[in-house]
Amino acid sequence: MNGQTQHRIPTISHGVEAGSIPRGIIVLLGRLLFVLIFLKTGPNLFLKQTISYAASQGVPFATFAVPIAGVLALAGGVSVLVGFRTKLGASLIALFLIPVTLMMHKFWTVTDAGMAQVQMIMFMKNLAILGGALLISQFGAGPMSLDARRSR
Repeated sequence: MNGQTQHRIPTISHGVEAGSIPRGIIVLLGRLLFVLIFLKTGPNLFLKQTISYAASQGVPFATFAVPIAGVLALAGGVSVLVGFRTKLGASLIALFLIPVTLMMHKFWTVTDAGMAQVQMIMFMKNLAILGGALLISQFGAGPMSLDARRSR
């Protein structure tokens, strides 16, 4: 084990040890769940209707900016998923999320209370995902990744 000790989580109810699933598998699953949203929605950022919607929301140069956002989302998502240059990939996701969150989820400008609530939820969801991206950008992909394989 490359000089690091693996910590075990104490036994929980019914004698099931929470640390019995290898950490690498949990981190890999976490990366997969983290990037699903980018891999699923990223291709939509190349569609005419998505670009038009973004333009209607005040996104400057939407014809150019929205497909670039798609590239950031997809490249960052694939990078984090496979664990290749993961810190860079997570940084691309953060770079994608900051303007998208501020431009597309302006709950403070919405007059309808229900829609303001929906936009605030979307804004907060993006902040949470941004937090995850920042953590990955600092700590990397974990043991089951191409980055870990390259460093061995």
